[in-house]
Amino acid sequence: MAYKLLIDGELTDSDLRLEVVNPATGKPWTSVPRASAMQAEVAIAAAKRAQPSWAARPIDERRKVLRALADRIETNGEAFARAMVQEQGKPLAEASLEVVHASGFLRAFAEMSLEAEVVQDDADYLIEVHHRPLGIVVGITPWNFPLLIASYKLAPALLLGNAFILKPAPTTPVSALMLAEAVADLVPPGIVNVLVDDNDLGALLSGHPDVQKVSFTGSTVTGRKVMAAAANTLKRLTLELGGNDAAIVLDDADVAKVAPGIFGGAFFNAGQVCIAVKRVYAHRSIYDALVEQLAALAREAVVGDGLEQGVTLGPLQNAQQYAKARHYIDVAQRDGAIVAGGGFPDGGGYFVEPTIVRDIAPDSPLVTEEQFAPILPVLPFDDLDSVVDQVNAGEYGLGGSIWSGDEARAFALAGRMTAGTTWINHHLHFAPHVPFPGAKQSGLGVEFGQEGLAEFSQTAVVSMARGKV
Repeated sequence: MAYKLLIDGELTDSDLRLEVVNPATGKPWTSVPRASAMQAEVAIAAAKRAQPSWAARPIDERRKVLRALADRIETNGEAFARAMVQEQGKPLAEASLEVVHASGFLRAFAEMSLEAEVVQDDADYLIEVHHRPLGIVVGITPWNFPLLIASYKLAPALLLGNAFILKPAPTTPVSALMLAEAVADLVPPGIVNVLVDDNDLGALLSGHPDVQKVSFTGSTVTGRKVMAAAANTLKRLTLELGGNDAAIVLDDADVAKVAPGIFGGAFFNAGQVCIAVKRVYAHRSIYDALVEQLAALAREAVVGDGLEQGVTLGPLQNAQQYAKARHYIDVAQRDGAIVAGGGFPDGGGYFVEPTIVRDIAPDSPLVTEEQFAPILPVLPFDDLDSVVDQVNAGEYGLGGSIWSGDEARAFALAGRMTAGTTWINHHLHFAPHVPFPGAKQSGLGVEFGQEGLAEFSQTAVVSMARGKV
């Protein structure tokens, strides 16, 4: 298939090319056009030119576009899923689920709105709060969910009358280019542009004076760079960044019931999820039993190419992440005891066995850093106050979970967590109607819900005095 950039309404090529590696083989499986800085400038100019007329359209017309795009994603769901497996590595079932979620988020945003709010209406003043388009929104997306994250940035931007420029991760550009083809004739030229780069256009887009907002999902390190590039123009920012989510398992938890939920929360997408469980603290009375249950689940996992039937855990997405995982396996061997996994299956791809680590020090880098790999440290605790302090320590605060047979006890404990989201007896759940914030260096701003939708708009107050003239 010939993949194309989307610039000013045209599916177009480039003199520059980018090879896309299949992480299951470690070898290129296709190549795509890579946008030049000049093409990025053309896309920005086109977006600036087209946006006012798009904003002037009735919102119901913009809703129809989101629904039509959702239809096309669903119609081509198998093609999207298979391409995603080849560029990202996740098993086909997980890729198919991402397609479902992408179309679902588009449909959900199509039903949302930001109505004017009357904050005062009396004999003295009529004061209303309105939400107006910002202008051009740039969405910079990571490689772990290449279709879903692109879709849930595009949807609120378009709904509220903005133009949108998508820059996908260089290692997973195919899903974005397929999205470009799906949306190209649904919107006026310039309203949606899709630019693939080799990590060389981010600063241009983030710092450009004609761009009003950047919505970025990725690492905290890169998020700081985006923030710095946007500083000169005081751009609006939404930054969804790294996480080191902890799961606290209380002494009243039923180990057989909670272990599968914790395992799924840790190893979905080979652990490459910002809100995945990345460390577990279990009460000492159930510690051994939980470790063994998690280890048994790890041994049952089937690691392999995501297109092969029966595979439950695919490779890591890229060589850099694979190298980090190998480092953390070394750390696990040095600082703890590996009770399941720890190996690297042959085949040429970036495969890592799902790994459970016990008896590891709380200050080990495997515990304090974000590994973003299928490696899970499990630590015992005796004192709840002490473990809460450990969980809340560090720079991240994206999410966390509490597992307990006593819902009231768990709910009270959730109030002590420094995290954007605290789940009770589940993990990883998110939805378009539920705000998704980050705490500390895990993020800036909010995605989803009314709060997240509002971040794609300019809040404007209209205040009228009555009887003054």
